Amino acid sequence: MLHPLDEYPVHQTPLPMSQAGTSDKNFYDRCYFNAHDRTGDVFVITGLGSYVNLGVIDAYATVKLGDTLHTVRLSGALGPDRMHQQVGPYRIEVIEPLQKIRLVCDADDHGVGFDLTWDGSFPAMEEEPHVISNGYKNILQSSRFAQMGSWTGEVRAGGQTLAVEPSTWLGSRDRSWGIRPVGDADAPGRLADDAGGGGGFWWLYVPLRFDDFQIIVIVQEKPDGYRTLNDAKRVWADGRVEQLGWPVYEIRYRSGTRHPEGATLRLHDMRGHPVTVEIETLGFVPLHLGPGYGDADWAHGQWKGPGWAESVVVRLDDPELAPRIPFGNIDHVARAVCDGAEGFGLFEHASIGAHAPTGFADLMAVAP
Repeated sequence: MLHPLDEYPVHQTPLPMSQAGTSDKNFYDRCYFNAHDRTGDVFVITGLGSYVNLGVIDAYATVKLGDTLHTVRLSGALGPDRMHQQVGPYRIEVIEPLQKIRLVCDADDHGVGFDLTWDGSFPAMEEEPHVISNGYKNILQSSRFAQMGSWTGEVRAGGQTLAVEPSTWLGSRDRSWGIRPVGDADAPGRLADDAGGGGGFWWLYVPLRFDDFQIIVIVQEKPDGYRTLNDAKRVWADGRVEQLGWPVYEIRYRSGTRHPEGATLRLHDMRGHPVTVEIETLGFVPLHLGPGYGDADWAHGQWKGPGWAESVVVRLDDPELAPRIPFGNIDHVARAVCDGAEGFGLFEHASIGAHAPTGFADLMAVAP
């Protein structure tokens, strides 16, 4: 099927722009945003994804108010024009590429609404390519860019309407595309039984915004500590990108748990001078309890029928829910200090199963 973009010299495959360059069902194109007022009490996480080989478009919006998560999840049929980023009452408008984005969610009848405009504080940064293989095929192969910015608008949830001012509200965003597990699980078989996890999943993603620069640190490791992804960069307002080497982390977990209360990141600039970041975590949202990242009830890319929508309310202080919280990727609002400069951002962390560098021997191990 032809697409209006076919009029332009932007093709990268022999196919029309309406088609992906692969028939892999797991091809995806997705964006993620977060917004907060620097306290951790209020935390908005939202995103939209299109899955061209599944014919699905979906979105989610989660608003944390105190210990309560209000989430709306939306899904429908992907239309022929993927530049039209809308599913039901949720839409994304690109006002200025890589700089200004408007997000509108009119799902108030499902408990969440907002009208928010993003303004990038620093240039968007391309991250290192991300590849995970099980030895036979790539389970994940993606590109992604990230950016820190501020927000203007309003958020509506839990019977409240919150004014969002750019002097206080900030956040991070990313857009990624490529191959990753989406939709329904693969059919049973040899390769489905070997998903490449190796007995654990350990992930650290830390984008931080300071007055004069942004820092983005990404670390993924196998259970024995072998690092499969390493990226650490500082981006200045004039567009300069400074590599910060091989991050050495020290995560301070709450006793008897794997909840990170704080962390120290030790980096080095390109002249070898140390760059130290001290982090304190504030409020958090488990991405598997509403937003759909590993959720038991809904996964991104699943076909739920046309015009599907549902609301989910989660209480983080529910004792019946507490055992599920550690077993997923968790986004924390973060306050940070880097060589005397104060900043805020995201501390995204998953520690599931064994991980030798942090002393976790198996799935049920916790901090002393």
